[in-house]
Amino acid sequence: MSKRILLTGGGTAGHVTPNIALIPGLKERNYTIKYIGSKDGIEKKLITEMGIDYNSISTGKLRRYFSLKNFTDPFRVLAGYNQAKKIIKKYDPNIVFSKGGFVSVPVVLAAKHYKVPVIIHESDMTPGLANKLSFSAATTVCHNFPETAQYLPEGKSLLTGSPIREELKKGNADKGLEFCGFTKDKPVIMVIGGSLGAQRVNELVRASLDELTKEFQIVHLCGAGKTEPSLDNMEGYVQFEYIKDELKDLFAMSSLIISRAGANAICEILALEKPSVLIPLSAKASRGDQILNANSFKKQGFCEVLDEDTLTKEQLIETVKSVYNSKELYIDAMRKAGTGDAVTTILDLIDSVSKTSGKRK
Repeated sequence: MSKRILLTGGGTAGHVTPNIALIPGLKERNYTIKYIGSKDGIEKKLITEMGIDYNSISTGKLRRYFSLKNFTDPFRVLAGYNQAKKIIKKYDPNIVFSKGGFVSVPVVLAAKHYKVPVIIHESDMTPGLANKLSFSAATTVCHNFPETAQYLPEGKSLLTGSPIREELKKGNADKGLEFCGFTKDKPVIMVIGGSLGAQRVNELVRASLDELTKEFQIVHLCGAGKTEPSLDNMEGYVQFEYIKDELKDLFAMSSLIISRAGANAICEILALEKPSVLIPLSAKASRGDQILNANSFKKQGFCEVLDEDTLTKEQLIETVKSVYNSKELYIDAMRKAGTGDAVTTILDLIDSVSKTSGKRK
């Protein structure tokens, strides 16, 4: 007998990719899947491409700072709540799985209204505002970092790690080299700025190219509209706005990763056992969650961390060379960490919770 699950989450790729990682396993376990996201977020494209039934609702951002939109967005959230209630009443899911982002708040609260069990996944070291607002509705809150448990409701936390897309583990290094036009003579560095790109990281990497390309080949995922045409023909360097299907092959060929420190991104790096240099988003431009994520990984010996605000190209070059020369130490630390199979753990939890869910109208 088919069970019905409602997935939600969006705003950035980090609020979508863990859901994507669960979808193949949910299908194998005979779940009918529906997704609720925003009208214009990145989640719409990613989910509809998978052939999943996608439903858009109105959403507004909940800000901790003054903005005129703070006066209008609550009405958008309320509209989204009412829209989510209609979808849930008609679909009658056995369970809701929320990855967070502001679009998830009205969905989770609507699920609570209809007494539908909710599982939330918190990726960062400390919970974001959207998930904090949703905790009261949750049966269980899954998380990536051991330290996160202290910030979660007592009796609801479960350390699972982050669900990683299985296809990322099936990359072919030779295909990656061919795709980028690289040779086997030099090791490859992959630079990842996140789905929205990272201007400061892009600038630092490009300023360091003359030196880095003496020893490395570099594939640079720089974000939509952020390629640099003057570098299109530079030997040993290739840039893309965004990569989807070939990403697994790019990971497979890479010896080192330079990345932001979004939780899902670094959990993928950990699962693939790739040494990394992390440049977390500055606390000036965020709530500081990437800094906490990165420092936790550094403490465990998985990576090195650089401060975006004070970083120079000389420091970047020196750190990259140092990490590469000691790469086996980082790989050994990641291997000993035993990340486990977060996908199976979460799917088993979904099965367990959804079995207790009866028909509600």
